[in-house]
Amino acid sequence: MNDAHAYSAVINDEEQYSIWPAHLDLPEGWRKAGTEGTKAECLAFVEEVWTDMRPATLRASMDRTAEGTR
Repeated sequence: MNDAHAYSAVINDEEQYSIWPAHLDLPEGWRKAGTEGTKAECLAFVEEVWTDMRPATLRASMDRTAEGTR
C-alpha cells in the first residue's frame, strides 16, 4: 500500500522519537525533530538518531549511579 501522506519525525521531553502525520497538530509534550517527508523517510531518520531507547530520565539516573560507583 502506498502512503502518500507527509509525516514529521517528533520527539518528546524524554527524548523518545516517533512519527506523526504532518497535517495534524502535535499531541501535548511532543515537538518536531527536524525531518518531514514520507513515512519511510521519517522512520529512517528515527532509526538513525534514536540509538538509545531508554528515556532521558532513566539514562541520567543510570549515569549518576555509575559515577557513584567509580
